[in-house]
Amino acid sequence: MTTEDALAIVDQLLPYEPLTNLQEIIFCQVWQDKTYAEIAETYSYEHSYIRDVGFKLWQRLSLALGQKVSKSNVRAVLSRYARLSHAPATPGPAMSEPVESADKLQLDCPNGPVPLHSTFYIERHPLEARCYAEILKPGSLLRIKAPCQTGKTSLLHRLLEYGRSQQMQTVKLNLSKADRDIFQSLNHFLQWFCANIAHQLAVDVPLEPYWNPIMGSKVSCTAFLEACLQMADRPMLIAIDELHQVFEYPAIASDLLPLLRSWYEDAKEVAIWSNVRWVITHTTDVYVPLKLYQSPFNVGLSIKLPAFTLEQVRQLAQCHGLAGISDTSLASLVAMVSGRPGMIRLALYHLAQGTMSLNQLLQDAPTQAGIYGNHLRQLWGTLQADPALLDALHHVVTAEQPVKLEPIIAYRLESIGVITLQRNHATPSCQLYQQYFQEQLALSIA
Repeated sequence: MTTEDALAIVDQLLPYEPLTNLQEIIFCQVWQDKTYAEIAETYSYEHSYIRDVGFKLWQRLSLALGQKVSKSNVRAVLSRYARLSHAPATPGPAMSEPVESADKLQLDCPNGPVPLHSTFYIERHPLEARCYAEILKPGSLLRIKAPCQTGKTSLLHRLLEYGRSQQMQTVKLNLSKADRDIFQSLNHFLQWFCANIAHQLAVDVPLEPYWNPIMGSKVSCTAFLEACLQMADRPMLIAIDELHQVFEYPAIASDLLPLLRSWYEDAKEVAIWSNVRWVITHTTDVYVPLKLYQSPFNVGLSIKLPAFTLEQVRQLAQCHGLAGISDTSLASLVAMVSGRPGMIRLALYHLAQGTMSLNQLLQDAPTQAGIYGNHLRQLWGTLQADPALLDALHHVVTAEQPVKLEPIIAYRLESIGVITLQRNHATPSCQLYQQYFQEQLALSIA
């Protein structure tokens, strides 16, 4: 079977989501017995990135064929499939293969980050490749920001895995896992920060010799980290997940964020700090007023995670065994939740389980009983704590035309994700928020 014949069968197996250009390259090269290393060298990609893209390609084919497909057996599996189905090894009409049931697919519960190598992780090309390239740069700082349920931590896990594949030492600090007592003072927090880094690096550097109360906790922390860096024999990737957790403690945030920025700027002049690559994730649902020169949020490379496109939603639907769902139905779902990945995945999970129809899901979505009830109640609580935001949102969701808002208010509402800005005018970001907040605001006024 020629490469073109094999590609024709793949096109028939995946009629709703054709291979990307890179997936097609990998498929063709593997069919010609090329290794991932050879493909990476030929097309100027990192070996680990080619491997990950290839893994997801075999996952998609496994799902379509109902059996395990890998780099080593793809030739045999497709050849056998062609024989048994009597499919012509030339392009033809799309075959209608039965869709696997949800229990056979062993659907991941859509809570928390998408596991590494999961077929349910949908790449937003070229975003991942850009992030992988950034963390290879000495002294870089990558900031991943977006509202909740957009895939920040899922991407962070893949960056850490990529860093390890590039022989980096990796450290991940998740501030949501820190005890509340850790945030009682800047000194206490920075000691926790240092102790966690030393533990994950497995270096024996005691805190006491470097912690000088006269010099202060920020200088002490810097001296301790420099001692750890001097012991490192390879580049270091330090990831801080859920950085917004510190925003609840303004006294700490106002010192920590400028400190992070100072370490990033030191990399331009101090060789030891250029050995560090920083990755920070934070939700834009939380706002902290800091002066621009104090914040790390206007330096380094900023990545704002976009919503899923219809094509990406279609690919995720296929992963859930919903390849037969129409583009019109998927477009209705995208309009309801503005393509937010976590919400899309939750909806597809329920549809794949067969617990409700799409019409029922969409009808119940903006209500307390819908699948997004917890998320909507959390948003409502956030907005109720700030009357200025609530009043501005009321104007937006009840107006028939886009509304012009005060710049800071508009920025905060857009960061939370409840509005979309077109130039200086705001509209609700999706039907879910418009319908839910219209009703809640009407009840609160009454």
